[in-house]
Amino acid sequence: MKTKILLMGLVALGMLACNTESNKKVDPMSQGPSKVEMKKIDDRYRLFVNGKEFFVKGAGCEHGACHLVADHGGNSIRTWRVNNSQTTGKEVLDKAWESGLMVMMGLDVAKERHGFDYNDEEAVARQLEAIKKDVIAIKDHPALLGWGIGNELNLRYTNTKVWNAVDDIAKMIKEVDGNHVVTTMLAGIGKDEVDYIREHCTNIDFISIQMYGDIINLAQRIEEAGYDGTYLVTEWGATGHWEMPSTEWGVPIEQTSSEKADAIKLRYQKAILANEANCLGSYVFLWGQKQERTPTWYGLFTEYGEKTEAINVMEYMWTGKQPEHMAPRVANAIIRGNGGRFDNVKLNPNTEYSSLVEVEHPNNVVLKARAEIMPEPVELSDGGDFEQRPQSIEGLIISASVSEVKFKTPAEKGAYRLFIYIVDDNNNAGTVNIPFYIE
Repeated sequence: MKTKILLMGLVALGMLACNTESNKKVDPMSQGPSKVEMKKIDDRYRLFVNGKEFFVKGAGCEHGACHLVADHGGNSIRTWRVNNSQTTGKEVLDKAWESGLMVMMGLDVAKERHGFDYNDEEAVARQLEAIKKDVIAIKDHPALLGWGIGNELNLRYTNTKVWNAVDDIAKMIKEVDGNHVVTTMLAGIGKDEVDYIREHCTNIDFISIQMYGDIINLAQRIEEAGYDGTYLVTEWGATGHWEMPSTEWGVPIEQTSSEKADAIKLRYQKAILANEANCLGSYVFLWGQKQERTPTWYGLFTEYGEKTEAINVMEYMWTGKQPEHMAPRVANAIIRGNGGRFDNVKLNPNTEYSSLVEVEHPNNVVLKARAEIMPEPVELSDGGDFEQRPQSIEGLIISASVSEVKFKTPAEKGAYRLFIYIVDDNNNAGTVNIPFYIE
């Protein structure tokens, strides 16, 4: 009997061991790298992943809900650096692989506008070695699509030696990793950069272009720059805060979430898809949320993780099908008796007002509203750098419904905004804000 029990125990332990082994996740790195190439087929340049054509339908995303890009019909994400404060490059790649996404991995290259000196040969050499370690560590991951060397290194720069450094990085990548494409991300596109990169950056495979409102003129800008090669559009989306009108007190006026969605749809159709021969695809900005002039300007999600109408648009552009659940459309909002976003609204301190909201949705009974008031940010970021979100001022919102928000103004003089969010029970949201000044 003891022998039988012992044998049964050993069998059970063996089964447990087998189940434990089978439940272990296979490290994607064991699959080996994907082979990514650029080819010309029927007068069109395209990326190919393991022999299959791959038109980039992507979004910029480093952490958070990146996997949802796949749920909405996208096939790739783009990062700005290998490791950030929340995730490592391998973790980003692993999660992307689980979700069926490829990653254009950013390599964080120092910027002249941040004080880096490209005449300092030792500092440049140290940077190259650090980047080489990052490349070697993840180059064989199957979710890796390619490498993006730096981000907008041409933004307010003067030293063209930065492009020599970019080429050295690209050359290094070609030596240690022969499986992936290499690019560098430009702020816009200009003839000077194109001419210099063409001559001095011979190891990159194509350039990547980043534009916002002006992307509607992408074909014209490329022609003016004299560029006839292939390209990715690695940042585009809402109209930039520098491209919008400002109030009398100098703050930019933000579009509603629906105005942004309409613009994004038009830009994808007229700019991204317009050049079938040379455009390799794009990454819309930003699959997440960030503070830049406001907490709602560039993110396709709210701070609460709600999806805006721009995600509906991208799903339609990527799949050709309308999403089942559409976000609320917010047409406009005004402060009763004082006007709207473009009217330089000036209010009295510590006074009650109401804001009227124009909303469209197929089923209004599932809608709710919330609102907040915050001051304008004190220290403004440059070129997408970190910007501190202003604190919302507690106790100013009296009530919030889908059609009307009642609020009390702050007591202190200064520039503020009233933010209104219209949300549904499918985790969608529409947004609008009205800048106002307390005299």
